[in-house]
Amino acid sequence: MATFVSREAYFDAGLEVLAELGYGGLKLAQVCGRLGVTTGSFYHYFPSWSAYTSDLVEHWQNGLTGQRVARLRNEPDPRRRIDGVVEVGLNLPHGTEAAIRTWSSIDPRVRQAQEVVDRQRFDVLREAAFEILGNDRGAQVFASTAVYLLVGYEQCTLPPDPEGLEWITVQLLDALDAGRFTTVPE
Repeated sequence: MATFVSREAYFDAGLEVLAELGYGGLKLAQVCGRLGVTTGSFYHYFPSWSAYTSDLVEHWQNGLTGQRVARLRNEPDPRRRIDGVVEVGLNLPHGTEAAIRTWSSIDPRVRQAQEVVDRQRFDVLREAAFEILGNDRGAQVFASTAVYLLVGYEQCTLPPDPEGLEWITVQLLDALDAGRFTTVPE
């Protein structure tokens, strides 16, 4: 009996491949193999591998990241908004994110998507921090630090340390709560 999968399942499989095998492992055979389908099934949804990869990046950018940021922007309390961003950041599929960053270094369209995602994450943090601090420079440094922390964690070749990432994130939030970002020099 034939196996039928949704278009969404192809995206999920592609993101899993990226997480486990990196950008170099993202191949049609890997995606189809994970789903237990033939390449013919794949071509029912996607006219080409290039179309699939474009749609996969769009799905990651808009469907996953964009929707999360939009939901967080609806939170009226700026500190809870920041907590929401942090929660998302701590629970991201960091392997997938790292693979997409690698991919973005060689593919301009992926680079553009990565820039949009980084900007969305930065902006929601900066806006919320500004509401708390009333200081644009401090809000900018806070948001930059948070994004740098996430990107560094994802790009580091050391073994993943989720507890360490959470600990340093708490330190960053404590500094925000203590007002230490209000005295950042220009």
